[in-house]
Amino acid sequence: MECPHLTASVCIVPDSAAFPSGCPSSWCCSVCRSNKSPWVCLTCSSVHCGRYVNGHAKKHYEEAQTPLLNHKQHEKVEREKTQHTVCMDCSSYSTYCYRCDDFVVNDTKLCLVQKVREHLQNLENSAFTVERHRKRKFSDNTSLNKKVLKMNGSTSAICATGLRNLGNTCFMNAILQSLSNIQQFSCYFKELPAVELRNGKTAGRRIYHTRSQGEVNVSLVEEFRKTLCALWLGTQTAFSPESLFYVVWKIMPSFRGYQQQDAHEFMRYLLDHLHLELQGDSDGSSQSIMSQETANRSSSSKCCINGANTVVTSVFGGVLQNEVNCLICGTESRKFDPFLDLSLDIPSQFRNKRKNQENGPTCSLKDCLRSFTDLEELDETELYMCLKCKKKQKSTKKFWIQKLPKVLCLHLKRFHWTAYLRNKVDTYVEFPLQGLDMKCFLLEPENMGPESCLYDLAAVVVHHGSGVGSGHYTAYATHEGRWFHFNDSTVTLTEEETVMKAKAYILFYVERPVPASPEKL
Repeated sequence: MECPHLTASVCIVPDSAAFPSGCPSSWCCSVCRSNKSPWVCLTCSSVHCGRYVNGHAKKHYEEAQTPLLNHKQHEKVEREKTQHTVCMDCSSYSTYCYRCDDFVVNDTKLCLVQKVREHLQNLENSAFTVERHRKRKFSDNTSLNKKVLKMNGSTSAICATGLRNLGNTCFMNAILQSLSNIQQFSCYFKELPAVELRNGKTAGRRIYHTRSQGEVNVSLVEEFRKTLCALWLGTQTAFSPESLFYVVWKIMPSFRGYQQQDAHEFMRYLLDHLHLELQGDSDGSSQSIMSQETANRSSSSKCCINGANTVVTSVFGGVLQNEVNCLICGTESRKFDPFLDLSLDIPSQFRNKRKNQENGPTCSLKDCLRSFTDLEELDETELYMCLKCKKKQKSTKKFWIQKLPKVLCLHLKRFHWTAYLRNKVDTYVEFPLQGLDMKCFLLEPENMGPESCLYDLAAVVVHHGSGVGSGHYTAYATHEGRWFHFNDSTVTLTEEETVMKAKAYILFYVERPVPASPEKL
């Protein structure tokens, strides 16, 4: 938004003497000394922690305003000069106005906000360079779980990049890291040509805060492409996805704000909107830009995969056959439903297991799949409208997989509504890292080859905590034969055993390539 308070609030001049020493993203709050989510006041250059730590940045603004309530008329001039209303995130360089209660996209006439932003980034880069040189001296002694991996006597550096948490955005970071490690999906976007949305004076310039690119057109595909390209460059330890997050705010209203969100719901909306925007490219246009009207229309509807085929549907798209049988007259109804992912219940016999039953049978992913595809009788609230009986009747339902996707996304339904709250099912579900065989769940398995139904795990999203509105999301993903743990800005190498012990929430399985048959002589 265009903030009217910048002229009165932005008073500091970019100068190293005006700021604390060290790396800006690690600056400590002047009150509680926490180095998490530091924000610098653009009036007095004091550093405080964000609202999701101890909220001292907001308290700094409030304390500056309180004495002004009863001031005389001539003192109101001083209030307009120094209001301490505008601050900047020391990690993502985004600017926020507490008086407007929103992020800021404009600048002062002297471009002080941009100058401060560039100065902070220079300080960050300088500190990072010094730290990188220091770490190189100790690289030979670095363990497997650090930033260097020793394999077969050679040392190779991790080029993976973390994603900065912009305020409870771990749900988005976990999904983005998972999708970035699905090669046939991410490579498509990384190979797309860049789209320059900015015009005029800013054309060709790199701007960290791209929210000034307009209120009418935004491109989710372009910001998604930029994010994927940044994740494996190896040029920085963490990337700030604020431009992508801003587009998400604009076209997905339900994800606005800084409250915790459901990672699965976000993934579905993200894939749906990427699919819708990419369909706009089917006419041969060189860039894909979603208008605000289209975004509002699509965000109000449920996730769909209709229309022209895109990389979303070609990679994640499968087809279910839904069979419903009337128990009164025996009429059978068949319907084919496309899907991007399958939501699986954890069977009740495992879901209700108590602590003293920990040594009992372990729930497996195959148990969840069988529960999904098993024949079930619909209850009284789901009576089937039988065309032959011409009224709602009791019936049975069964799912078959008619077509498997290239990437099989399995969502374990860990959150269930009770009378007043949403509880989490914390049951451990055993899943294979390699060789998930889906043949027994197919409608016509006899038409499939022996190795055409095998899937290998590519990524896992894990929810830590007790509720969907709280807790924390991380992701495990494999890249070039190594497993990584993505925890926001922190990326570490991990072992397969650690991955297998995770209580998975979303699993991404990639179809195993079928070996070419030898040519007949």
